[in-house]
Amino acid sequence: MNAKRIISVVVLLSVSLLAQSAAPDPQTKPKTKKKAAAEATSATAELANEVHQLRRMMEAQDQKIQRLEQDVRSRDQQIVDLQNAAAQARRSAESAVSSSSQSAQAVSALQSTVNDIKLSNTNVAMTVQEEQKKVSEMIESPLAIHYKGVTITPGGFLAAETAWRQHATGADVNTPFNSLPFAGYDAYHLDEFFGSGRQSRITLLVEGKLSTAKLSGYYETDWLSAGITSNNNESNSYTNRMRQLFGQVALDNGWSFTGGQMWSLVTETKKGLDNRTEATPMTIDAQYNVGFSWARQYGFRVVKNFSNEFWLGFSVENAQTTNLAGGVGPAGSFPADFVVGGPGVGGGLYNGGVTVNGSGSQAVAANYSFNYLPDFVVKGAFEPGFGHYEVFGIISNFRDRIYPSAVPVVTSVCGVTTPAAAGTPPCTNVKTAGGIGANARWSVYQKHVDIGVHFLGGNGVGRYGSGQLSEVTLHPNGALAPIRNYQALGTLEWHSKHWDIYGNAGGEYAKRTLFGTGATQYGYGREVENTTGSCLLEPVPSATANGTKIGFTPFTPSSTGCNDPRNILEGTFGFWFKPYQGPKGRIQFGPQYSYVVLNTWWDSAILKNATTGALAPTPHTVENMFFTSFRYYLP
Repeated sequence: MNAKRIISVVVLLSVSLLAQSAAPDPQTKPKTKKKAAAEATSATAELANEVHQLRRMMEAQDQKIQRLEQDVRSRDQQIVDLQNAAAQARRSAESAVSSSSQSAQAVSALQSTVNDIKLSNTNVAMTVQEEQKKVSEMIESPLAIHYKGVTITPGGFLAAETAWRQHATGADVNTPFNSLPFAGYDAYHLDEFFGSGRQSRITLLVEGKLSTAKLSGYYETDWLSAGITSNNNESNSYTNRMRQLFGQVALDNGWSFTGGQMWSLVTETKKGLDNRTEATPMTIDAQYNVGFSWARQYGFRVVKNFSNEFWLGFSVENAQTTNLAGGVGPAGSFPADFVVGGPGVGGGLYNGGVTVNGSGSQAVAANYSFNYLPDFVVKGAFEPGFGHYEVFGIISNFRDRIYPSAVPVVTSVCGVTTPAAAGTPPCTNVKTAGGIGANARWSVYQKHVDIGVHFLGGNGVGRYGSGQLSEVTLHPNGALAPIRNYQALGTLEWHSKHWDIYGNAGGEYAKRTLFGTGATQYGYGREVENTTGSCLLEPVPSATANGTKIGFTPFTPSSTGCNDPRNILEGTFGFWFKPYQGPKGRIQFGPQYSYVVLNTWWDSAILKNATTGALAPTPHTVENMFFTSFRYYLP
């Protein structure tokens, strides 16, 4: 029900009530008709007026209601609009929230991207800086020279070194261990000092990479050699010598082939059987230490690497018959009934020069044996994870030409069973010898300490030791007789950034090798030699002739027994201090002290006192040596 109907009902009710109030009461006396009519007309007019007023009021009220309805409708529309706006606002808010979340994610992703870009830019900047630094370093101080697809790496060191020996040897910084002077030598009573730069070394490594192989060549040189005219007078003009000069092909499958002048396969290595990793003693002395087995000579080497744990190598190496020692009879020299080689011939590119000895006669400066086979060396190396171990063997062949008619002895090797007569044809004899050896090295205490042991024993292997003991002597039948030899060395080294401290103890032994008895006794370490008298008593120096200068001809004992050492022992201690090592190279200096004892074979005639039975002292000599070195290593 609306307001208009309510108002109409109210008006009708009001009219009805007014009509009832105007009707006459039947119990009352009727009035006069005229008066009643007048009163009725007046009431009707009044009622009509009231109705009219009510109508106008109703119309006014109706208009007001209409306006209110319009206002209500307007408010309803506004509410609807507001609801719609609220819904739209809610949807917009939800959309905004969703968009805000997406925007936050986008912002987060964008921030992450920005951070990545910043990091990338930082890394790029650092990489650029590092590359610029590398390029600058390569330009200013390149590690290698790039030339036609290969790299050339120079190296080496420049040295200023001194050697002082208690007894003069006439040697530079490489000690002749097998010819140290006895008390019967004039030089024994004079000490010596030498300053030298000849051990300075220059190296050059050339490397090129193929798809399945690496090619390399290595050259190493120093100045520890002397030509016939080299001297120490003014210019000190010593000749340059070849230490190493070899080429190598290393295949990716583990096979490597190396040929040229190199360290012998006998020499201990620190890594597998790799060239240029030789475990040489850290001594200043260029002859290293007694007991160290090595050689630098021609060789062709084949090595197979099995997974960097086991290596097997085989090499053929240049042979040489050296240190032919001993003699026959009290005179102590061999008869002229055999030959093993000859002097060098200049046209044959050997050293063909001669020297003049104290008596004025000429002596060949260098001899070369006529070898018919190379030395053969086989070695296995094993690195199980702790330590480096090596086992190796050597086979050597010695040969000489025998002339039975030169000395009337029985030479069964030439088919002569009685003393040979003049005109008996000569023959050639061959002796095969060799030895076996082992090396082991351990790095402990975080690789600060290295411990090494070495051993080599066999017949005719003396030239592979630093002591250079004799390897062969002569049998009465003219055949060469290999001498049993043993070599052993122990090393202890301590390493840090600025210090290397080392100690070595080694020895070499040559067994007495005799044939016959009495005055015709042949061989090495003969019992008929008066070694005590000739090796320990100092006589007057020899006379000078052929223009040699007086005072430069020291006495050398006539007895060859002084030249038949029984053993040589050496203990060495030294250290290297490295104040700087970096991109500009390395500076290091240090001292070395060595104590050497050389014992010769004794004379049986004085070995035991006939009356007391006491043993005579073994002829021996002691050498104290002190070295210093200052070196600059190329970077």
